[in-house]
Amino acid sequence: MKITLCKIGNLCGLMAPVLWASAIIFVGSLRPEYSHFSQYISELGERGSSTEMIMRYAAFVPTGLMHIAFAAFLFFVFKDNPVAKFAAMLIAVNGIARIGAGMFPCEAGCDLPRLLLSQKLHSLSAGVGFFALIGASLLWGIVFRRYQSLRDLSVYSFISGCLALVFLALMSWSAELRMGTGLYERISTGLLSLWMLVFAARLWRLKAYSVTPDCC
Repeated sequence: MKITLCKIGNLCGLMAPVLWASAIIFVGSLRPEYSHFSQYISELGERGSSTEMIMRYAAFVPTGLMHIAFAAFLFFVFKDNPVAKFAAMLIAVNGIARIGAGMFPCEAGCDLPRLLLSQKLHSLSAGVGFFALIGASLLWGIVFRRYQSLRDLSVYSFISGCLALVFLALMSWSAELRMGTGLYERISTGLLSLWMLVFAARLWRLKAYSVTPDCC
């Protein structure tokens, strides 16, 4: 039973990035006027839009739950490493924040004054989620160095986190004119999603659900 649950957790780490990317592409295709270059991902689920429900409940919420499940799996597998456990908790925080971003949609355009509670909670959730996952990738870069079977992922993890932070900053910098804002956001979330996919795939190959990395 324990191994089965761990398999599910590991699988969630594999499938969440795929579902997230697929949902963004598919839902975006349902709105011909939508621009992946200049518009936020959250605008696919903005209040009152034709794609609000599908983006909120087929992308934000399920991938958030998957992140939490993957984090629980990591917490178990790396239970003897305090830094890894904290890094796993950051992935869980990202999952909770993503669910929050889905439960509280932004207003049309996602750039109105943050006066409404839903808009405030959406912005807060999105920000917390991004920084939590960036922090997780940087911390895992430290953790990976302690395990021979994962050591080659260390530099990759650091680079992914640093680049994601750079593009997140570019997203904020370009928000006023909306010049490449959506592109920068997608690169940032894409780097983090790919990092999670690579990490989960490595653990799946190592069968970490039955043998902890300490034994690899």
